[in-house]
Amino acid sequence: MEHLSSLRVGFAGVGGIGSNVAWMLVRSGLSRLVLIDFDHLEADNLNRQFYFASQIGQAKVVALAHNLQAIRPQLEIETVLERLHATNCATLFAGCDIVVEGLDQQEDKKMLLESLPPGQFVVSACGIAGGALENIITRRVGQCRVAGDFATDCAHAPLFAHKVVCVAAHMAGLIIEEARKKHASS
Repeated sequence: MEHLSSLRVGFAGVGGIGSNVAWMLVRSGLSRLVLIDFDHLEADNLNRQFYFASQIGQAKVVALAHNLQAIRPQLEIETVLERLHATNCATLFAGCDIVVEGLDQQEDKKMLLESLPPGQFVVSACGIAGGALENIITRRVGQCRVAGDFATDCAHAPLFAHKVVCVAAHMAGLIIEEARKKHASS
């Protein structure tokens, strides 16, 4: 767990992917997080996101920080209630070793990747909808690692907790693997 405790991970969106990757990493030893999202929790988020009915209406970054600190009270969490734009991404993720891309729209994903400095390690998802788990894989695309089935888009299939959490688990595994590599080389 030592390799995760010094890592600073930024979350671009804390919905289904971001909130689930976050709790897995916190349980694995991550201590330093930057949570960035502009959204507030809605009832229809509860089927796949790490939130509770009593938190409906709260800012997701605030609710998630509370939930993560219930797991490990000593966490260092920075919360940013703001929409990401090409002009603020580099600044908001400055000092982050890894960025978790958990954005909903393709154009937002593209904007994030184009706005971060060259060499920034990013973990992303592609194809998290539907119920089938057998086609979930990971790919390396430059400095980005992507998990999902690369086919099933939420515009064409419903989102279910078991698949969202499965893809998030793959993403958490990629981050733990990267953290081990960084720790071994230092």
